[in-house]
Amino acid sequence: MLCRPIRTQPPHQARELRLLLLVAVDGRRNDHFSPYGPVTKAPGPALIWPVGPTVICMRRLLLPLLVSALLVVTACASGPATDTASTSAAAETVTTEPMVDESTMESMTVESTVGEMTAGSTSGVMTESMTSPAEAVTGTTITTASSEFGEILFDGNQQAIYLFDKEASSTPECYDDCAVAWPPVLTTGAPVASGGIDAALLGTTVRTDGSAQVTYGGHPLYFYVDEGPGEVKCHNVDGFGGLWLVVTPTGSAAAV
Repeated sequence: MLCRPIRTQPPHQARELRLLLLVAVDGRRNDHFSPYGPVTKAPGPALIWPVGPTVICMRRLLLPLLVSALLVVTACASGPATDTASTSAAAETVTTEPMVDESTMESMTVESTVGEMTAGSTSGVMTESMTSPAEAVTGTTITTASSEFGEILFDGNQQAIYLFDKEASSTPECYDDCAVAWPPVLTTGAPVASGGIDAALLGTTVRTDGSAQVTYGGHPLYFYVDEGPGEVKCHNVDGFGGLWLVVTPTGSAAAV
């Protein structure tokens, strides 16, 4: 841009213009002249008082420079903002991915927990199913073993078993003192056949107190109170109006 001379005001009016630039000088006093008037520079920093068209020319030169500087500052300011937005978006993307992974892990954990609970429930049902038959078998075990009178009946604890020949049927007749000396073989469920026992001969009969007494071959069965496991002391002993005899696997009394 070229500055063209413009008609100036008289020197006494031009001196009223204000300072536009602050310049540094090297300490030497020099007089500078413009085409429109003198500019005097004193030692050290000095104030320049341009006059006439010089003021207008300087304004025209500075204005484009100021506009260019503002555009550069605006461009520089907009650049980091875009970078910040991009960085924020990237950060959000990075943060979101682990959240999806955590949700997946939680789902897997929940499914694993449900699976364990289901397996535990199934295991419990299987255990109940497997143990139910054993629990149902609560009856007294009747088995056989050898003795001096041959193969005879014993219970699961190897206690010898007797019949009372006074009883002609499965109805018990031994009560009170008789039942104290000769306790009946009782059961809380169906008696269990073991050893050489014929399960078809096993049964029960109801006593007057409501308890179930085991029978074999139609005979109510008894123990002798003073015998221990494996002992047979009272075969063919008379007492309470009849004979007490050990029982063979066929359901009959052993030979005397």
